[in-house]
Amino acid sequence: MSESESQSNDAPTNLNGKTVAPLAGITVVDMTRLLSGPFATMILGDLGADVIKIEKPDGGDDSRHFGPPFYGDDAAYFVSVNRNKRSISVNLGSESGRVIVRRLAQNCDVFIENFRPGVIDRMGLGFDALTVSNPKLIYASISGFGATGPLRNEPGYDAVAQAMSGLMSITGEKDGPPVRAGISIADIGAGMWATIGILAALNERNVSGRGQYVDVSLLDGQISWLSYVAAGYLASGDVPMRYGSGHPSIVPYRAFRTADSEIMIGVGNDAMWSRFVEVIGTNDGIDDAKFAINSGRVANRHELESKMERVLLTRTADEWLELFSKSSIVASRINTVQEALENPQVQFRGMITKQLQDDGSLVRTVASPIKLSRSSLSGVQNAPSLGQHTEEILRESGYSDSEITSLKRGKVV
Repeated sequence: MSESESQSNDAPTNLNGKTVAPLAGITVVDMTRLLSGPFATMILGDLGADVIKIEKPDGGDDSRHFGPPFYGDDAAYFVSVNRNKRSISVNLGSESGRVIVRRLAQNCDVFIENFRPGVIDRMGLGFDALTVSNPKLIYASISGFGATGPLRNEPGYDAVAQAMSGLMSITGEKDGPPVRAGISIADIGAGMWATIGILAALNERNVSGRGQYVDVSLLDGQISWLSYVAAGYLASGDVPMRYGSGHPSIVPYRAFRTADSEIMIGVGNDAMWSRFVEVIGTNDGIDDAKFAINSGRVANRHELESKMERVLLTRTADEWLELFSKSSIVASRINTVQEALENPQVQFRGMITKQLQDDGSLVRTVASPIKLSRSSLSGVQNAPSLGQHTEEILRESGYSDSEITSLKRGKVV
């Protein structure tokens, strides 16, 4: 069946012949700030949802000020996770402000927040309160430790989740201290898990007609990412250790020095190891039978890696990478962020977005990695200025011009 034949006859299409963004028609009320929640709602916005970002009138999302560097008045940090959203400024300390949020929640599909458990309930904006008038509402909460358990009321940050989950204990060089990952993976991971939960709940709603509560924590997300490392401990009882850039169960699989710089080598199976030996040569007994299968290489890790290091120092990174490529051996230069973003493959895949601001300056951010064969993602809109869409959203919610003026005078919006 051709692609055109496989498309639904009644699927709405755009001028490019692709169906419209998959979440078009879904409205999200976004009461998140900083990173975990905004990352989740950015994904939903990229997929076509109408994301209404609620911010405090005085300063807005704290991450607007996490700079330098800045794009205009907003930090690059904020801009990186808040595209494809509309911003409304609301004073949640006033009852009139909370009424605005309740009215928005009555007509939305998804409500997402990342306050500490209990805070949102005290505002009268918790799951039980909002689903009385909107039983179809998908309500998602992201917190440090989840809505239940002995730590539910504790504040949670990315670094704490990385430390508490055990992740830091296996990150870093063997003889060095444990280190945090170079990006806030606990926050970003929780945002991804929340998005998955929201999409699952939206799909289930098509069957049941009812919404439900999605509870995601930074700690749970990092525990889940321990994956094969945790499974290895549960199977053996051996506490995992740090291997630097290496792998606990695959050898060779780490960074090695060459004559001029380091490269990453990943020999993922025994057939590749045979090809690797052909390329690197048999110097110093690298072709010894005890290295022929992965379990033997793992058992003799240090001896093998020492032999490899001596050989790899005899050529430059480019020389080795050319030889490895010809033999389909997985290896790569260790790029800087600049080199990674300028990589021709990254450029070809359209992984950098470019938008002009009102003043004509260029904003560049990392694009969505999702590519769909029949659906377009939402066109990229710059991260909104604080309260940029306040009047527009209020009118859509049924507020009259005079009511909006009154709300402004009262500093509710």
